[in-house]
Amino acid sequence: QLLEAKASLSLAQTRHALQLQQAKAQMNNMVPKKQFEQLQTSLREEQCKAQQLQENLHRQAEQMCRQLVRTQEEHERLLQAAAEQAEGLEHNLRSAEALLAERVAQLKDAQAQLSRNKLLIEDLREENRGFAMALQVAELKQKSTEEKNQLLEEQASALKQLIGKITPASLS
Repeated sequence: QLLEAKASLSLAQTRHALQLQQAKAQMNNMVPKKQFEQLQTSLREEQCKAQQLQENLHRQAEQMCRQLVRTQEEHERLLQAAAEQAEGLEHNLRSAEALLAERVAQLKDAQAQLSRNKLLIEDLREENRGFAMALQVAELKQKSTEEKNQLLEEQASALKQLIGKITPASLS
């Protein structure tokens, strides 16, 4: 718009200069007064139009400058906000990475502990198998002992009965 306005102004000024030259040439050639006045009026009108175009051009240039300043300020504000957001995201990323590294270390420790626990459990299972076998042997011995006790109790009872029978007979 600014370029168009400048071009219009330049064109109008060129036309005015041309008309002025023509008017002078005509005056030199004894231009009638009425025609001279018409040309003078036309020239004044064109000068007014040129001045209005120049004022419009100046006003538009000021508006464009203000708009450019506002746009630049907005872009700088957006850029600053984006930079701050990027900085925040970077900080969050570093925090998340640190947390993740800590969690990985914890998981590695837990995995090592789990491996140790599995070995301990396997040792305990082996030990339990030994205890189970020893328990079976002990149960078999106990059963055998109980059977022997039963037999001894039966024998003791039989002996008591026999002694009970023998004793009264020997006393009499």
